[in-house]
Amino acid sequence: MPYSNLPAKIAGAIAYAEEILVKQSPYLNRIAEKNHQKVLKAFQNAQVSSYHLHGTTGYGLGDTGRNKLDEIVAAIMGTEKAIIRHQFVSGTHAIASALFGILRPGDHFISVTGTPYDTLQQVIGLKNNISGSLADFGITCDILPLDEQNQIQLSRLEQLVNSRTKLFILQRSKGYEWRNSLTMSQIAQFADYAKQKYPRIHIFVDNCYGELVEENEPGQVGVDLMAGSLIKNLGGTLAPTGGYIAGRADLVEKAATRFTAPGINMEVGATLDHLRLLYQGLFFSPMTVSEALKAAVFSSAFWRNLGFEVHPEPEDHRTDIIQAIKLQTPEKMIAFCQGLQKGSPIDSHVLPLPSEMPGYTDEVIMAGGTFIQGATSEFSADGPLREPYAVYMQGAISHMYVKNANISAALELLKKELL
Repeated sequence: MPYSNLPAKIAGAIAYAEEILVKQSPYLNRIAEKNHQKVLKAFQNAQVSSYHLHGTTGYGLGDTGRNKLDEIVAAIMGTEKAIIRHQFVSGTHAIASALFGILRPGDHFISVTGTPYDTLQQVIGLKNNISGSLADFGITCDILPLDEQNQIQLSRLEQLVNSRTKLFILQRSKGYEWRNSLTMSQIAQFADYAKQKYPRIHIFVDNCYGELVEENEPGQVGVDLMAGSLIKNLGGTLAPTGGYIAGRADLVEKAATRFTAPGINMEVGATLDHLRLLYQGLFFSPMTVSEALKAAVFSSAFWRNLGFEVHPEPEDHRTDIIQAIKLQTPEKMIAFCQGLQKGSPIDSHVLPLPSEMPGYTDEVIMAGGTFIQGATSEFSADGPLREPYAVYMQGAISHMYVKNANISAALELLKKELL
């Protein structure tokens, strides 16, 4: 999209956002280079060969490429062990496998970062005790909200811990909330505190959207287990599907038992033709995460200049790839997503509308003409139609592509006299 002949308001927002991005890029580039070095070293230490890129069929017995990929992910995440599989259908599936692997009927756990993300609420059984949820198995949960400064309320934690408490869970990303995401510094501080005061209680992190955004991962700061999706950060925009679980060896084994079956664990699972894409996407991921962060900085500055409330602000420290824009009305939210869709490479002619989605209680609108369905690593924007009518953007094949999509969204708002 040429930048000439644009309305003055939009042209001014572009110039402002480009100036902000130039100031933020050196820091983002340093993080990307450090993470690229970490990923490269993990590949080299694992001695990956060309034959590891070819998959297996059937049971997948003796799949050295699959086992080597597990080894690399564990090294990147700073953990003893990892399982990375294309058979995980989503990040929620990987997280659920981890929780069901660790917890047993009668156990209790605490979400110390407030109410978990929408899809996980049904896994837990928070709103509706649906068949197969943790609650259905007699596993109970307490929610500890973050305080007004977005900090974990350690002083209130003791009131919730009991003899059956087996797990603390932390959600790194803000989800569909208008707040800061949890930084690695906060995760490290909580891990230090919990390990000293409650050494018998495991710590789990939902790491979705956060991988390779900062220099360290949860496994490097004392977290016992974590999980995430491959159509987000670690897939590098190439993984066609999948997820991972990483952490202490015994806990990963328990999660793997839930993922497959007792006695099978991690030893089977055909990789078909997916291995090369998983390896290559993982190797590309520091670069694609960096592009996503540059896109987020540009988007934040662009929409702030146009008069919208944004979170994080362009200059803020980032711990995930999500950028939220508060649009205030359903009409603006829908126009925004329809404009973004027009700027997509796939389905640019499609008109997104709010609809019901599995795992969500409110109607959700989503824009994202992605090569892989729903791949937030490529670029998408979505949000539930509820107050404060905020859209959550994430990902970027390239930040230039996201820049054009933002311009398309702004033009759509202007066309409908909403800007």
